[in-house]
Amino acid sequence: MIIVGCNTVDRGIVVARIAELEHELFGVGAWSRDAVGQELDAFARTYLLAVDDADHTAIHGYAGFWYDGDDAELMTIGVERDCQRQGVATRLLAALIDQARAQGARRMLLEVRVDNGPALRLYERHGFRRMGLRKRYYQPEGVDAYTMALDLAPRTVGFQSAAAAPQRNQEENAHE
Repeated sequence: MIIVGCNTVDRGIVVARIAELEHELFGVGAWSRDAVGQELDAFARTYLLAVDDADHTAIHGYAGFWYDGDDAELMTIGVERDCQRQGVATRLLAALIDQARAQGARRMLLEVRVDNGPALRLYERHGFRRMGLRKRYYQPEGVDAYTMALDLAPRTVGFQSAAAAPQRNQEENAHE
């Protein structure tokens, strides 16, 4: 299985397969075929697909983000059930993070259901940290969501990067 850009596969096939996977994976919260098409057409979106090496129309997973010029907002990751627990979501997420960095994003943000243990573990393994809680975020079930973030570029604190701040404090304490 390889990761390819969404625009390398026929659009009709992509929309139909993502809508099918959405229904399989997310039930009542799934994006409709029209919603998938609108999402793929929306401004500043990057979508990747996990496809068979030999047949790029055999789509087994998808993932995408929206980049606003500062933050990349992870919109979705979905992997067909028969391919789960085989590293597909990990590869999709790693490729999205690389794409977001290449586009200049400083941070990646996401929301994840509080009851989605596998997704929480995936994000935490990639360095995402919990920021907060959105009550009843996922509808119609009313399930809460954690907000999470991953810094993609050094954060600036005052006139220095956040990573440099502890080193500077140690140097100042050594001179006292």
